[in-house]
Amino acid sequence: MKVIEKFADEVINSGAYEPLDRVYVINKIRGLVGDHDEEENDKPAAKQLVDLAVKNEKIPDDITSREVLNDQLYDLATPTPSKTNSIFWQKMQKSSEKATDWFYKLCEDNNYVKKEAIARNVVFSGTSSKGHGLEITINLSKPEKDPKAIAAAAHATGKKYPQCALCLENEGYVGGYGKNARSNLRIIRMNIAGRPWGFQYSPYAYFNEHCIFLDQKHIPMVINQQTLINLVEIEKMFPHYFVGSNADLPIVGGSMLAHEHYQGGRHTFPMMKAGIKKTIVFDSYPTVMAGIVDWPMSDLRLTSENSLDLIDLGAKIIKFWDNYSDTARSIKAYDGKTRHHTVTPIMHREGKNFVLDLVLRDNNTSDQYPLGIFHPHEKLWHIKKENIGLIEVMGRAILPGRLKSELEEVKKYWLGEDNNMAASHKEWADQVKAENEISWDNVDQVMQQSLVEVFEQVLQDAGVFKNDADGDEGWDKFITALTKKIK
Repeated sequence: MKVIEKFADEVINSGAYEPLDRVYVINKIRGLVGDHDEEENDKPAAKQLVDLAVKNEKIPDDITSREVLNDQLYDLATPTPSKTNSIFWQKMQKSSEKATDWFYKLCEDNNYVKKEAIARNVVFSGTSSKGHGLEITINLSKPEKDPKAIAAAAHATGKKYPQCALCLENEGYVGGYGKNARSNLRIIRMNIAGRPWGFQYSPYAYFNEHCIFLDQKHIPMVINQQTLINLVEIEKMFPHYFVGSNADLPIVGGSMLAHEHYQGGRHTFPMMKAGIKKTIVFDSYPTVMAGIVDWPMSDLRLTSENSLDLIDLGAKIIKFWDNYSDTARSIKAYDGKTRHHTVTPIMHREGKNFVLDLVLRDNNTSDQYPLGIFHPHEKLWHIKKENIGLIEVMGRAILPGRLKSELEEVKKYWLGEDNNMAASHKEWADQVKAENEISWDNVDQVMQQSLVEVFEQVLQDAGVFKNDADGDEGWDKFITALTKKIK
């Protein structure tokens, strides 16, 4: 069979079109890739069609043009936004799991979720010497930057459309140099606490069914009582997913502070499994169990069936932390009117209980720590220099793709082979080598454990109350003041 005809049949089998539409669909494909057709081969039909479009001189042979055409082709095999929403909400009547199962499969089948690319990521888990289970990923899924796209972004002027990568206006947007290809994106419309929101999956997922909840308006992120209300509303809709928000300040926040959004999905993170190391009692909230979590970062956990009490107490803790200072530990709430404190709030369900983790964040800098006092310190930058966001707070490291090849050179260095190890890794590599007998049999195990230990330290650096005697004293001081305030 010719590849254009094969893909036309795939489009019709997807349900986006009827068999009677076959000639129409074939001509839509020809309009995208050219009239010259070829026999199908072992490659996926859409990939073969992109190659054909290059051969037919319908598109230039570059990363962006190929990505744009790929998504335009898969858009043909995707129901319209109105039909997608209709099917999703019909399934929600029966079960939220059935609805998300259907929607996620749609997003995999139409290549919006880049399953093949995600499979290239390096993923493993381990337990640090401090006893914390941690997950490590080296992110290899995102495509390399197109030089033409970089140049286009550098010379872009005026108001962008869409305003950012999260905006609702991305749905169906063709994209181009310096602009995301989103022809095959579908967003579920929903109402969260009286406001219009959207729900979609992440194309380069960092964990299973990685999804994004986004305000339909392009408004800045904020963490307050309304955030907790919204998280509860989402948990009521999707109890099989966790949901959380990046912090709303630079350094400790995510990369998209300009657009209010949350992340969620079907994954149990290491932090969720961590136990309570110290119980806290709030006398006026007898329905809420509270405690300090045994975790490298500074996490207060609230658990209750009573979501209203949980929201009320959580909001009071956020407000108290926003104004709390402890100068002995470099914890400072304000510089004039500049706020330095916020939380990373994360919620999941355990049966009927709502479980809310409030991870305390401080974005102060100093001469010694210009990128952040509570940020990975310089000796760890050879592995991790980027901000510690929501996913990493919960114990899943997202390490840069450069490390895959760099760490292979470190392993050669450990084994005494010729290598091109980056100078930035030498001090760490020597320390690991001095502490381990390294051979061909165990070099991969040593590398994985060493990365787990680095990530443990990364999280320790980002914690405002350290896991040591001084940190315990800081916690005691904070909790005493907090419980006195919230009677």
